Amino acid sequence: MSARKTALLTGVAGQDGSYLAELLLARGYRVVGAVRDTERAAATLAALQIQGVELLALDLRDSGAQAAMQALLASVRPHEVYNLAAFASGAGMFDDPLGMAEVNGLAVARWLEAIRAVDPAIRFCQASSSELFGDALSSPQHEATTLRPRTPYGAAKQYAHSMVQIYRQRFGLFACSAILFNHESPRRGLGFVTRKISHHAALIARGQATELCLGNLEARRDWGFAGDSVRAMWLMLQQPASDNYVLATGVTHSVRELCAAAFGRVGLDYRDHVRTEVQDFRAPEGAQLVGDPAHATRTLGWAPSIDFDQLVALMVDADLQRLSI
Repeated sequence: MSARKTALLTGVAGQDGSYLAELLLARGYRVVGAVRDTERAAATLAALQIQGVELLALDLRDSGAQAAMQALLASVRPHEVYNLAAFASGAGMFDDPLGMAEVNGLAVARWLEAIRAVDPAIRFCQASSSELFGDALSSPQHEATTLRPRTPYGAAKQYAHSMVQIYRQRFGLFACSAILFNHESPRRGLGFVTRKISHHAALIARGQATELCLGNLEARRDWGFAGDSVRAMWLMLQQPASDNYVLATGVTHSVRELCAAAFGRVGLDYRDHVRTEVQDFRAPEGAQLVGDPAHATRTLGWAPSIDFDQLVALMVDADLQRLSI
């Protein structure tokens, strides 16, 4: 019988971290979460009925973060490290550029350097982002597509992505970047348009609201399920060689389609309740952001387990259930 594996996760109490923790626990891993606020993370995981995660304090913005990371790795001795912690995505991608540079960029270099110092055999997965492509010149985007970030968030992610490649090529670390396109779930924060729509569909169905104000309904995104994304990240670290992978559905849907599906789930016509505000429109984009997951499909044997309509239904049903408690 093989020894029990240990995985160290940052961002364990977030959407992706919680799904990954569940997956790893189900596979018999010892799961350790490195978080800034252990009490808050414990409360979040308890609310999700996730048990068995060990929580240790780590502040990625602390001046002693490098030494703390090395000490943590030496103490925990993980086989795998998943860096899911990130500062401000969604509508906040222009907020606090320095904080983003520190947490989304420099912290990744620190993790890689700590791994190299403590145990180069540790396998590392970085949660990267489609924001790497930003103002894309071509569509769909794949692992070799030119990177053109257009936000501080995307720029910090590009630095991290580059460092993963450098440490893989120069130092031989098993380091991967998961280039994540939009991935949603009932655990998504209310600041994201998907959850905003599912939540308001439930509120209006329950008679607790009457309308929802959005920006451009014609904006399109490649939306997948967060549970599928973290399954791919785990598969990435089980391969004989490390690489980068675009994790996406390869299909886009508009915000209008999302509204129609969400409100239709509760028997309503979104056109009776959704209005648009020009000031909420985002700046025009270049080529459509949509991922080409062929490499992940071919190499990992990975494919999404639920489609767009199933994802929207899952989110609306969860919000309805929350309101009935």
